[in-house]
Amino acid sequence: MRSLLAALLLALSLTQAPPAQAQARPAGSPIKPAPGWQPPAPAGAASPQAPAASRPRVRTDAAAADQDSFYDPSNPAFAQLQKADQALAGMPLDRAGLIDWMRMLDDGQISPREGLSGTGRAQPLDLDILLKNTRQMPWVRFPHSSHTRWLDCANCHPSPFEQRTGAARITMESIFRGQWCGMCHDRVAFITHLACERCHSVRNPAIAPEQ
Repeated sequence: MRSLLAALLLALSLTQAPPAQAQARPAGSPIKPAPGWQPPAPAGAASPQAPAASRPRVRTDAAAADQDSFYDPSNPAFAQLQKADQALAGMPLDRAGLIDWMRMLDDGQISPREGLSGTGRAQPLDLDILLKNTRQMPWVRFPHSSHTRWLDCANCHPSPFEQRTGAARITMESIFRGQWCGMCHDRVAFITHLACERCHSVRNPAIAPEQ
C-alpha cells in the first residue's frame, strides 16, 4: 500500500482550477446526500457564490497524528522527507475527511502522468458499465473514464476483472475484504461505506419514488 500511495503522489502535478459542479442525485435514492450537497444549476444559469458552509472543506497545514505512519522512521533521510501536512495542505476533503482525489482531477488541480517518466498521458476510455443486481439499493454505474484517467487497463483486466458479462460476483462483503473494487477502495481510493452515493448513483425502478 505504501508503494502504491507513493507512486500516486509522485504521479501528480498540481495546477489551479475553479470548483466542479455537483452531480444530480437519482430520484428515489434512499441514500442521504453528503452534507452541503446541492443539485446542479440548470444549463446556462448563473452560478452564485456558494455559502461558506457548502464549500468543500480542505486539508489544513496542521500535522495529523498518524501522518508519519506511511514512512520508515529508520530511513536516514526520514527528516528530509516531505510530510503529509506539507504535501496535502489546501486539498479538498470528501465527507469522510479524506483527500477527494476525484474532485481534484475533475477540477484540473492534478494531472496524472501515464508513467513515472512523465513522457505520455493516459488514454481514458469513455464507457460506463451498469450493475443492476443491487437489491433495494440504486444501481451502480461504473465509469471507466474516471478510472482510466489514473490507471492502465492491465491494472484490472484480466485480473481481478475478467472481461465477460457476469463473470465478477461482486458483493459488499468481498469489497470490504479487499477483493474486486476493494483492492483499491477503502485503501488508497475513497471509503465505500462512507460514500455509498458515489457508486450507487442510478435510480433502481424497484425503489418507490420519494414522496
